[in-house]
Amino acid sequence: MTYCVGIKLDAGLVFLSDSRTNAGMDQISTYRKMMIYERADDRFMVLLSAGNLSISQSVREILQVEKLDNGTEEPLTIWNATSMFDAVRVLGSAVRRVYEQDGPSLKAAGVDFNASMVFGGQIKGEPMRLFLMYSAGNFIEATRETCYFQVGESKYGKPILDRVLTPSTPLDEAAKCALVSMDSTLKSNLGVGLPLDLLVYREGSFQTDQVVCIDEQNPYFRMIHDTWGQRLREVFESIDDPRWDGGDTAHPLMSPLRRYEPMRKIRHPGERIV
Repeated sequence: MTYCVGIKLDAGLVFLSDSRTNAGMDQISTYRKMMIYERADDRFMVLLSAGNLSISQSVREILQVEKLDNGTEEPLTIWNATSMFDAVRVLGSAVRRVYEQDGPSLKAAGVDFNASMVFGGQIKGEPMRLFLMYSAGNFIEATRETCYFQVGESKYGKPILDRVLTPSTPLDEAAKCALVSMDSTLKSNLGVGLPLDLLVYREGSFQTDQVVCIDEQNPYFRMIHDTWGQRLREVFESIDDPRWDGGDTAHPLMSPLRRYEPMRKIRHPGERIV
């Protein structure tokens, strides 16, 4: 399994991915899930992938040379696309091409065609955009109301993203939020593992030097892991325990009306059991 998250903010983009793949408990390997496509002062794009490793690797290779007929003399590629929308269309074409090549064989072997991807970046002349690609080659785009996408084991790291992220969140704060989300996932799922790849892209820069590989010795991530667990316990312990007897409390657990209780079957003395 894997866990990847991409975040689109007013100030830029944040991408984070783990590197664990497994085909059973005794077949655990490390493969990078983040791929960067860049051309100085022209375009900067990042692809995160989850699902079947053979599918995602094939898509990544084909994407670099995939051509999409757009009715002009020069076919569309990720390198000449004038918008991120066109670039993600090329990605969708690459996914469908892999499906055409490998889908029937995978189906015959009882293997699902399983791949999902987060693709985002900026091409000169247009704003940043972020997309979620499905295994059918179709996609959706991030909005101000939904400013992040996850792929892989997403459920464990979702609550902190929902509580913290807004389009105006600063990039460093969003990177911290993504790392907390990853730490929660690492804590609860053995299918996700270190090292991690973290990248922060600032709007309009078309390059970044804020990219790092995080392993178990990384001091900042170790601090995140220790501090987040400790603060969660402190917050939990600061919340009042439930008061079953009412008493002097501003947050009673039981309503005086005692409505919506479970149904009860009361057995009377001497009642015969059939």
